[in-house]
Amino acid sequence: MTRFPVTGTGLGLRRALMGPLSQAVSPPVDFLEVAPENWIPMGGRLRREFRAFTERFPSVSHGLSLSLGGPEPLDFELLGQIKGFLAEHRVLCYTEHLSYCGDHGHLYDLMPIPFTEEAVHYVAERIRRVQDFLGQRIGIEHVSYYATPPVQESAALGELEFVRAVLEEADCGLLLDVNNAYVNGINHGYDAADFIRGLPGERIFYVHVAGHYDEAEDLKVDTHGAEVIDPVWRLLEVAYREFGVLPTLLERDFNFPPFEALCDELRHIGDMQRAHHDQGAARSIRSA
Repeated sequence: MTRFPVTGTGLGLRRALMGPLSQAVSPPVDFLEVAPENWIPMGGRLRREFRAFTERFPSVSHGLSLSLGGPEPLDFELLGQIKGFLAEHRVLCYTEHLSYCGDHGHLYDLMPIPFTEEAVHYVAERIRRVQDFLGQRIGIEHVSYYATPPVQESAALGELEFVRAVLEEADCGLLLDVNNAYVNGINHGYDAADFIRGLPGERIFYVHVAGHYDEAEDLKVDTHGAEVIDPVWRLLEVAYREFGVLPTLLERDFNFPPFEALCDELRHIGDMQRAHHDQGAARSIRSA
């Protein structure tokens, strides 16, 4: 038995990948991640094609617009649609962003929540309400951010302290995004490896890896539009060493390479997972 909702190597399902993935005989994919907002409105042929993927692969769901930290009331109409979607497609877990994206309308970006104790209580209460409504624990993803909302210095928490406090108070799971940790570490001047080591590994559902854009030496932008770079792979190694082999998903949203190039990145994840599994087994034998 595993404590994770899925195992192995995953891929974020995008419309541009549906053709290549459906034609591949044996792609190196163990599970898919789908955004419910992208698929709930779909009908007809596209809905049937989508259903073929969720019947073929175990699936997890990553939300885009619940705005857990936003000032507007939670959208229970959307949550009702998501609950039906999760049941219809037998989705194994649901995750959302630790951010907000709406205030009297959709902002079309993931905005950072102030790192304060007050915000911890606010967003944790909203997460608990979502979990009660869905009847299951959800996972939250720490997001990339490029500016921090102004708060009184005496009230400010560090990012890691804030994330840990929300996880504890909401009693929810964690979606660890290794690229977000890398991007934030560069942009805000902290050690991303230390950030990852400080997270509660027992709460991790699965992991994201992705590429980003180099705006400047000290400014990285999380785009999911490029290949994963070596420093991000090394941070994934840090996570495996700290927490054991974790289910790991490759995100790619645009600027798609040939499908075989994506498969090479997926195989790299699989190779890392097998290597750490073998190392763990060897350590167990030596200590027996």
